[in-house]
Amino acid sequence: MLTVLRNRWFAALFASQVSSLVATGLLTVALALVAVRLDPGAAAGIIGTALTIRIAVYVVVSPLASALLAGRSSRAVLVGADLVRLIVAGALVFATAPWQLYVGIVLLQTASAVFTPTYQAVIPRVLPDERDYTAAQSLSRLAYDLESLLSPPLAALLVLVLPPQALFGIVALGFLGSGLAVLLARLHDQVGSTAEPVRRRLLRGLGVLARTPGPRFAAVLDAATATIYATVLVSSVVLLIDAGADPVDPSAALAAVLVAFGLGSIAVAVALPALLRRLRDTTVMLLGAGVAVLALACAAAAALLDGLSVLGIGALWAVLGASSSAISTPSARLIRTEVAADQHAAVFAARFSTSHAWYAVTYPVAGLLGTIAPSGAATAALAGLAAAALLAGLAMVPPRSPD
Repeated sequence: MLTVLRNRWFAALFASQVSSLVATGLLTVALALVAVRLDPGAAAGIIGTALTIRIAVYVVVSPLASALLAGRSSRAVLVGADLVRLIVAGALVFATAPWQLYVGIVLLQTASAVFTPTYQAVIPRVLPDERDYTAAQSLSRLAYDLESLLSPPLAALLVLVLPPQALFGIVALGFLGSGLAVLLARLHDQVGSTAEPVRRRLLRGLGVLARTPGPRFAAVLDAATATIYATVLVSSVVLLIDAGADPVDPSAALAAVLVAFGLGSIAVAVALPALLRRLRDTTVMLLGAGVAVLALACAAAAALLDGLSVLGIGALWAVLGASSSAISTPSARLIRTEVAADQHAAVFAARFSTSHAWYAVTYPVAGLLGTIAPSGAATAALAGLAAAALLAGLAMVPPRSPD
C-alpha cells in the first residue's frame, strides 16, 4: 500500500490531505473547548449548533461550488480553499462570542466542501492505474482513522501549554501546510467541464449519480455508514453508562471504545487492496453493510435486555469500524470506473452532498430517541435504517462491477 507514495505528485497530495485532516481534527476539539470557555452553561447547545451548521453547509455548498468552479484550475481551487481556511482559523483565535464561532464554521466548512470533492476528483488522474488508485483509497482511509485516534490526545497535549483559543492558530498552520503541499503537486488539470450553462452544471453531478449504477449503489449504502457513525458518535456515552461506565466521567470508557472502532476500521483498510483483487467492490460493500446491521442489532438487543458491558460495546464498535471501512473505501472506485473523467468533480461533489444528507437524518434520530426512549431504542431504529439501505443496495447492485 505504501509503494503508491513513490509517485511524488500523489505523495504531495497525500501530505496535503494529512495536514488538512490534522487541522480539521484539532479544529473540532478547539471548538468544544472554546465553547465551554465562552458560555459553560450553553456549551452543548453551541457545539450542537456548530455540528448542524457543518452538515447543512456540506449538503448545500458542495454541488453549488462544483458548478460555479467548473473550468478553474484544480491547483488554484485547492490552494484557494486552504487559504480561506487558514485566514478564518487564524481569525477565530480572537473569537469572543458564539456567533463568531458560527460564522467561522460556515466559512471553514464552505472551503472544506470545495476542497474535499476537488481532491477526490484529482486523484484518479494522478494515479490512472487501478491498483495504485485502490492503494491510495486505502491509504486515505487509514489517514482518516489515524487522525480520529490521534487528534484528541494531540489537542490535550497542546492545551497543557497553550490556551484553548491558541489551538486555532495551530489549525491555521495545518491548513498552511496543506496549501504548500498542493503547490508541490504541480497539478495542471481543471475542475470539471464548462460545456454546459451553470444552471445545468448545478444538477449535472446529481443527475449522473442518480443514473449511473455504481455511484447510485454507493450513495444508497452511504445511509448504512451514516447509521454507524450516528451510533458511535451520538449514542456511545449513553450506552456505556448503561453498561456500567462511570456516569460522572465516562471519558476513559468512551476513549477505549472509540479506539476499538478506529482499530477495526484500520484493519480493514490495510487488508482491502488485496481483498479487492479477489472480490468485487459491491460484494465487499454489501458484506460491510450486512455486518453493520448485525452489529447494530446486537447492540440494540443487548441494551434493551440490560445485557450490555463495556467490553461488549468495545468488541461491537470494532466490528462497526471494520464495516464502515468496507462500505466506504471501495466506493470511490465505482465513480472512477463508471463516470467520465470530465464529470468526476461534479459527481464527487454530489456524492459528498448526498452522503452528508444521510447524517442530517441519522444524527437527529440518535439524539432524539436517545433522549426520550429507553436505552437501545435509537440503536434499534438505526439498525432498521441500515437494514433498509442493505436491502435497497441488494436490489440495485450494478450488473457489471469492477473486479
